[in-house]
This record gives sequence, C-alpha cells and structure tokens, in this order.
Amino acid sequence: MESRVDDKLLPSEKGDGEELKGRIWSESKKLWRVAGPAILTRISLFGMFVVTQAFIGHIGETELAAYALVQTIIMRFSNGILLGMGSALETFCGQAFGAKQYHMMGIYMQRSWIVILSTAVLILPLFIFATPILKLLGQDEEIADAAGKISLWFISMNFYFVFNFTMQMFLQAQLKNSIIAWLAGISFALHILLSWIFVDKLNLGVSGAMGSMVLSTWLTIIGEFVYVFGGWCPETWRGFSKSAFSELWPVLKLSISSGVMICLELWYNSVLILVAGYMKNATIAISAFSICLNITSWELMISLGFLSAASVRVANELGSGDAKAAKFAIKVVSSTSLSIGVVFFVLFLALGSVISYAFSSSVEVAKAVSSLSVYLSFSVLLNSVQPVLTGVALGAGWQSIVAYVNIGCYYVIGIPIGILLGYLTSLEVKGLWIGMMCGIAAQTFVLICITGRTNWTLQVEEASARLNRWLLPDSTESYDNRSHA
Repeated sequence: MESRVDDKLLPSEKGDGEELKGRIWSESKKLWRVAGPAILTRISLFGMFVVTQAFIGHIGETELAAYALVQTIIMRFSNGILLGMGSALETFCGQAFGAKQYHMMGIYMQRSWIVILSTAVLILPLFIFATPILKLLGQDEEIADAAGKISLWFISMNFYFVFNFTMQMFLQAQLKNSIIAWLAGISFALHILLSWIFVDKLNLGVSGAMGSMVLSTWLTIIGEFVYVFGGWCPETWRGFSKSAFSELWPVLKLSISSGVMICLELWYNSVLILVAGYMKNATIAISAFSICLNITSWELMISLGFLSAASVRVANELGSGDAKAAKFAIKVVSSTSLSIGVVFFVLFLALGSVISYAFSSSVEVAKAVSSLSVYLSFSVLLNSVQPVLTGVALGAGWQSIVAYVNIGCYYVIGIPIGILLGYLTSLEVKGLWIGMMCGIAAQTFVLICITGRTNWTLQVEEASARLNRWLLPDSTESYDNRSHA
C-alpha cells in the first residue's frame, strides 16, 4: 500500500507557523501604533485642502483653477522643500529613540527648526509675487490674477508646515503621535463648519474659505506646542538648548538631501499641472487634472501614514542594532499598504464617473475627470507601494540615493512621456496622467531593487556610527551621577 503524507502540519511546522503569526501580529501592532494616527493626521490635513477646493470650486471655474495652480505649483513647491528637509528629523529621531539616546531628540528638533524656518523665509517671495511668476510661466492672465490673491493666504500655511512637520516627526518617533491625530481631526471638523458658515452663510467667498483653513490649521500647532512644552515628553524635551546651534552642518546636509528627495517627488505632479495650463481649454484641463490629483493625493495620505510607520520602524530597529527586525518590518508594512491599495483601486473604478461633482458643478469638468477614472485607479495601486519604500529610505538615511532615483524616473522618464502623449497625440490630459504613472512605476521598481539588495547588517553599523558621532552628554544624567558621588 502506497504511503501518504498526512495533510496536517507536523508539530514543529505548527510551531513555526504559530511563531510567524505571532511575529506578524506583534509587528502589526507596532506598525499601526504609528500608522493609525499618522493616517488620520494626514487625511485630516490634506482634507482641509480638499474641502477648501470643494467650496472654492462651487464659487466659480476661474477661482477653482486659480486655487489649483497655487496649491499644486507654489504651495507644493514650498511643501516639498519643507517636508523634505523636515524628513531628515525622521532619520535622526527614529534612530536616536531606537538607541535610547532620548535627550538628543529635542536637540535634533530644535536644529531642524533653525534650518527649516530659515528656508521658509527664503521661500516667501514665491507667494508674494505669485501673479507675475505665473504669467511669466505662460499661464492664463485671468487665472494668474486670481491666483495672486489666493497665494497671500498660503503664507501662513508656509510657516504652519515648519512646526507641524517637525513636531509630528518628533512625536511619532517616540510613538506619541496620537495627540496630533486628535488635534488634526478636531481641526478638520472645525474647518468644515467654518467653511460652511463663512462661504455659504456669510457669503465671504474665497476669503472665507481660505480664512477658515488658516484658523483651523493653526489650532493644531497651538495644541502641539502645549503638549510638547507642557511636560508630556519629559525624556525627549528638556527645554531649549544652546546645543541646537552646534553641529548644524550635518543636519543641513541631510536636510538638503531629504529636501531634494521629497520635493522632486512632489514637484513632479506640479510640473504636469503647469503643462496642463498650456492646453487649449486650460481652465477645464487644470481643474480636471487637479481634482484627480487631489483625489489620489487624499488616498495617498493613507500610504504616507505607512511611509511614516516604515520610517519609524526601520529607524528604530537600526538604532537598536537589529537588522533582521528591520527587514521583517519592511515586509509587514509593504504587504499591509498594498492590501489597502487594492481595496481603493476597486472603489475608484466603481465611483470614477460621479466623484468629480463633489468638487465642481461643471459638466465639462465632470466628463474630463470621468475619462481619467481608470488611470486614477491604477495610480492609487502604485501609490500604495511607492511611499512605503520612500519611508524605508528615510529610516535608513538613503536620502541622497533616492534623490537621484527621483530625478531619473520622474524627470527623465515620466514628464517627457507625459508631454509627448499629451501634445503629440489626441490623449491630452490622459497623456499627462499616463506619463505620471510611468514615472511612478519606474521609481517603484528601482526602489524595490535597492531595498532587496541592501546589506542590513551594514546599515546597522552605519546608523550606530552616525549616532555616536553626534551624541552629546545627557546633562540630567551627569547631574544625577555627581549627586550620588
């Protein structure tokens, strides 16, 4: 009689399976502890831009196109630089927390404030002279004039990002970012209420919509300052220190690398919006492209939450010296983000023909958005993987490498393909979107190759060397040692 292996697992195999499930469950809890609040925070913050666009879109097509230009070109340009430079703090604080160098985290944040606040001041002329800049770039004069008025409202948002980005990264590195999620959720709800009152009831128009956003966002900053300075971070915030003015060059160097890496990614979409402004029906093209971009970007906030989780988990494990745990964290966060991306891929396929009416009453805009629904859905799927890989790069400190990857994939591949398809064929806006997808797909492929071939043991050694080189003595511990002598 022929022997047959029983279908049931052997005891040792059962044990291995249970152990793997336990590791996945443990890592998932750590993942969601960072990703959950980060997702809610980012959805709420970006939701304010989307809500503002929705209210302005129902005021008029010119106002909608003007807001789209300012948000996706000037604000995204500034946002890319500030977020990118602030992302260096994710590397510093994440690895310092893993290495239990808690007192250094507050010093790292203060150094980032100095660097990023100075950068925000240098960017101000872009907002002040928005109208002549947009006209110089060849944009429609009526839209450019309206955009100049809207851009002045964004100045306060420029400085809001300086403190919001840095404090969010500081808190999430030590697994305390739930307070930011609560503040962001409250601010988002307040923004909807104030927008309804200012725009629909008081008829304040664009000024009412923008004023509501400014008031709501700065409420979040006030709450963050109270939390950090009020004693809820006793180990990581020891007050202002003169040490923040020392070792600024390493911070500036990594901040510039981070800034280039992130801003090249965010500007990518801005360049395509700018190109859309040169098409025959610029108002419809800009409006449709920006609506689709905002829809995908809002969903992207979920993936950016996983970016934060990947960055924190990789940085923490590298800082603590555990290469295997860093690799396992990457696998878990990538699988989780991709699974959620598949769900939204199906959802946007189903709702693509009606979703635009939330942002505009124009039938022409709705038709243009509907024609992009399939491309929009595939973009969502790509966006569920690519940000996680960027988060891994932030956690490991690969900002310079990814900056070169972004230049090649976005500006050598994506934009040229988009321009060729958009202007030399009948695809127009569809061609621009296909080009954008090609760039994202190329970047995703390259980052997968880089991550898969990385020697993580070597990354642990490099993280340890970096932290020890910039380590300052803990004044509290020094005082305790003297008192017990």
